[in-house]
Amino acid sequence: MKNTIHFFSKFLNMAFVGSYKELDVYQLSRKLAKKIFEISVNFPKHETYSLTDQIRRSSRSIGAQIAEAWAKRRYEKHFISKLTDADGEQYETQHWIEIAFDSNLVTLEEMNAILLDCHSINRMLNSMINKSSQFCKNAF
Repeated sequence: MKNTIHFFSKFLNMAFVGSYKELDVYQLSRKLAKKIFEISVNFPKHETYSLTDQIRRSSRSIGAQIAEAWAKRRYEKHFISKLTDADGEQYETQHWIEIAFDSNLVTLEEMNAILLDCHSINRMLNSMINKSSQFCKNAF
């Protein structure tokens, strides 16, 4: 019960942050992109312009889409659209990490850690989408 109260208290404060950089979902997306980079450094050279590029691009795009959503809070539908794009990028990142696992380029533990972060990002983005009016009202 205490954790549930803490989560909701923290979520209510999210609607009043001064910058996207303060959002837990943005901070987690940056950590995810860093993890992906560190893991993908070890991918074979012949994957540079395919798997390596794709997984880095999709993981980095999550945070970029969140930042863009923040800038578009004046228009709630645009805000939701950019958050939906961020969610799409995290799903794409899931796909690429699973391909990397299937290709024996990452361990099960590495894949599961990435997937866990992706699921957390998904939950946070969906909470923001479902409560978009709280983020968009009086945005400026």
